[in-house]
Amino acid sequence: MIRLTLKRQPKVPLEAEVLTPDIFRQLSHAEIRAAKLYHGKRTCRVDDFFEVEGQASETLHLCGDLSRVRWIGRSLSRGAIHVEGNVGMHLGAHMSGGTIEVTGDAGDWVGAEMTGGLIRVHGNAGGQVGAGYRGSLSGMRGGTILVSGTAGLEVGLRMRRGTIVIGKLARDFAGLQMKGGTIVLLGGAEERTGAWMSRGTIISCKPIAVMPTFRRACEYAPIFINVYAQHLTRFGISLPCDSAQGSFSRFTGDHAIPGKGEVLVWQPISVEPPTFAEATGSCPAAI
Repeated sequence: MIRLTLKRQPKVPLEAEVLTPDIFRQLSHAEIRAAKLYHGKRTCRVDDFFEVEGQASETLHLCGDLSRVRWIGRSLSRGAIHVEGNVGMHLGAHMSGGTIEVTGDAGDWVGAEMTGGLIRVHGNAGGQVGAGYRGSLSGMRGGTILVSGTAGLEVGLRMRRGTIVIGKLARDFAGLQMKGGTIVLLGGAEERTGAWMSRGTIISCKPIAVMPTFRRACEYAPIFINVYAQHLTRFGISLPCDSAQGSFSRFTGDHAIPGKGEVLVWQPISVEPPTFAEATGSCPAAI
């Protein structure tokens, strides 16, 4: 295992595309220390900012507040990255394999345009989770992103495949221009969910404001939800799927495109409080 501990905070964002097992798995201790980072306009070494332990490994452990460190795990294809603390923008961008786990919060563009692998953020995430960069036709095209906390704007922007799960509230435009894949909103979302989506599925476990360009189709218990529920159970995530406890309202759209996507909103079965007669076994006396 390679362990890097932050020694001092960078004054400006630190560009750290080199911090990935794809590069470090073949480097000696001295070569890791000498690897290049970019601090603003200046080139620096890894050991200018990090204490370095270990060599030549596919497991990278990062410690400290890395909220100003960008591009960690860029193009990751194998191995594992563990971050103890917060992390900056572009975490796991373009990754195709391997795993990244963050104990704190993450910045914008988590898993941008990724094609495979797993990213798990135990805190909050910024905007554009699993999104496509400006001008790109596609966002993420595979893999899984799990965020335990909240997420910012445009979750899953232009995504084509893969799964994104947001544990708490997602901000506006979740699933904007979505072209495929699945977004699970355990804590619901703000406004304009699924705007301009052409395909894909958005599942909300809390009531959300569905856009007027979506049409209500039916209420049912889709079988494929059981598959997702079993898959997410191994990550400690519970997805409602018991038809005895409720059903999903299905909305199709966005018909402003026109699109063929769907938004599923969980509707639990409400338990009516017992009447006086049911509770006492008698009728109330007339006054």
